[in-house]
Amino acid sequence: MTDPTDTRDTGPRVGSPLWAYLAGVITIGFTTLAVALALLDPAEAAGLTREPLFWMLGVLVVLGELRPVMISSSVVVNGTYPSVMFNFAVLMHYGLPVALLLHAVAVLVNGVVTRKAWHRVMFNIAQVTMAGTAAAAVLTAFGIRPSPLAPWVPGGGDLIAIVFAAAAYFLVRAMLVCWAVSLHERRSPMRVIRATIGHQALVYTGLLGLAPLVVVVMTYSPVLVPLFVAPLVAVYFTAGMSMRRDHQALHDGLTGLPNRKLLLLRTEEAIAEARGEDRVGLFLLDLDRFKEVNDTLGHPVGDRLLQIVAHRLTHSVRPGDVVARLGGDEFAVLLPSVRDATAAREVAARLRVALTEPVRLEGMTFDLDASVGIALHPDHAPDFQLLLQRADVAMYLAKEGRTGVETYVADRDRNSPERLLLLGDLRRGLDAGELTLHYQPKIGLGTGRVVGLEGLLRWEHPTRGLIAPADFVPLAEQSYLMRQLTQYVIDAALKQAAQWWDAGLRVQVSVNVSARDLLDSGLPERLAAGLDRYGLPPTAIQLEVTERILMTDQAYAADMIHALVGLGVPLALDDFGTGYSSLVRLQRMAVSEVKIDASFVRRLADPAGEDNARIVRSIIDLVRSLGLRSVAEGVETDEVSRRLSEMGCDVGQGWWFCAAMPAGEATTWLRSRRTMLAPAQGPAAVFTAAGAGARTVPAGERTPAAVGKAGFNDGLTDGLAMADLW
Repeated sequence: MTDPTDTRDTGPRVGSPLWAYLAGVITIGFTTLAVALALLDPAEAAGLTREPLFWMLGVLVVLGELRPVMISSSVVVNGTYPSVMFNFAVLMHYGLPVALLLHAVAVLVNGVVTRKAWHRVMFNIAQVTMAGTAAAAVLTAFGIRPSPLAPWVPGGGDLIAIVFAAAAYFLVRAMLVCWAVSLHERRSPMRVIRATIGHQALVYTGLLGLAPLVVVVMTYSPVLVPLFVAPLVAVYFTAGMSMRRDHQALHDGLTGLPNRKLLLLRTEEAIAEARGEDRVGLFLLDLDRFKEVNDTLGHPVGDRLLQIVAHRLTHSVRPGDVVARLGGDEFAVLLPSVRDATAAREVAARLRVALTEPVRLEGMTFDLDASVGIALHPDHAPDFQLLLQRADVAMYLAKEGRTGVETYVADRDRNSPERLLLLGDLRRGLDAGELTLHYQPKIGLGTGRVVGLEGLLRWEHPTRGLIAPADFVPLAEQSYLMRQLTQYVIDAALKQAAQWWDAGLRVQVSVNVSARDLLDSGLPERLAAGLDRYGLPPTAIQLEVTERILMTDQAYAADMIHALVGLGVPLALDDFGTGYSSLVRLQRMAVSEVKIDASFVRRLADPAGEDNARIVRSIIDLVRSLGLRSVAEGVETDEVSRRLSEMGCDVGQGWWFCAAMPAGEATTWLRSRRTMLAPAQGPAAVFTAAGAGARTVPAGERTPAAVGKAGFNDGLTDGLAMADLW
């Protein structure tokens, strides 16, 4: 069970603290090894090669170095090798030079077989050399100096010497390895020691405790030495079962990455050890369009894709960072130490770049992308659960806004206690009739005729006053209230339209629908029932759908769009220019009207905004070429109105013409312009009426008094008057 997050074979950067530490240990260790081997008499070495016991021990040391005993899924250190037992026995029986020689050869073989990097092999040779030298020094202090010509066999009175020698061996190896891991993963040395010392001490005690028995047995009957392999096999079997259970409990079965439980433990450790100005960063990462892969090519291909993503993520983070899989296509990345939000965003950007490299599977090429949410401790949350929740909020903001990466911002959190309380008030407000529609006219730019009105939702809260749609509509969209809210808006719009039509004011009323509404199969039926109840033709109402919804959820919204078109209800594409529409997609959409987003329109007043003007002109030309009506939102000045008219834009909507009005004021306003109403018979009829010799309103007459409502600032802020959510 190799860990996919292990990056220790990556060479340290020259000049880094880890590089300096490894260089120092390797230098000391190899110098010690050279001195020890120089003390080995060639004649003694030649004599050893003629002894079967020496070769037997050499084979056992090498075999014991090939696979470690691991009793924990912690990968801070790579377990304990059984070669320790046989090598410590060689140290006590034949002396230090022979033990170091055998162990160096075993470590070298291990490096070749497991393909470890050269710096790891050299460091391991150095650290076992230094540990063996420390144990030999302790034995020497007790007057014990074994050699090939004078082998030593321990007796009952040598127990203290053996215990101290074994302790020195263990402590030197443990400290050298833990310090290297600490520098590699940028963890505190004490944290690494606490995480590993208990497991390591347990295994070392068993292995080193058996070493004196190996010496005694091989002195009296060398052929019995291989019998020590039997208890080692039992240890391997028992430890393997424990390790598998531990690993399954803490790791994801598909990718081998840590799961939520292990991520929780690692995050709590990082938070507990956070010091100074550094933060603990938690990323939540969700793959974009992954469901399409599963649905199209099946789950086996999706699983392989997830494994590739896991590999890329683990090789794009720093040593010590934790990559976890939380389920499905959702991953988490823990940064135990990060300077600030800017540094965290840099890491997130690097992760996204690593994922964007195309993947080829089953003869197909996939372009991956992901949305990343960032939350920091202590800036955004004090503990893991809240940190994960807020990273989730930021991730969904990144996905909704298509920004790729977002850091948690409390003001944009739709799940705060205040907003949850607001959701309860919204349910009560719907029942109490606190929500109403205000209506903003849409004016033909070339004719001054009224081509329709847009219904904008308003909520007069009994204690909070007027609440902007941006504060409660997104909240409703994520809850069970969205269907009820949409039904209220459609009913209110149809009822008001019926009153106007009965009074001879035949104008079209448009309302917005959300992404959730387009997934509601009952919407066309309820809309048809409402039209029938009020005796209205389908063209009396228009549904506005944002460009982002159609671009993101085409597959799911297609059936709904066709059903609405079949009903005869005209559709408008709202917020055009803020998404990623292509000409082909726009041509395929069953819409009759395209609304240019206010962010483009308002910048037309900027003298330096020629680039923006070219964008608006291009949109208008594109819309006209497709036979659709263009509507400019956010028209607030005469200059902008004139420029739009010169560009050929059909309709304008905004404060310059009229602010949103309650139903009563809108009725009075319409009656005063009865002769300026365009027939609500779809876009073609509007164009015909607009172009049938109608007089163009001169610039001097296009004022709020002439075209709009006198005193058009009705006290609503621009954000409320032009909120495009409803």
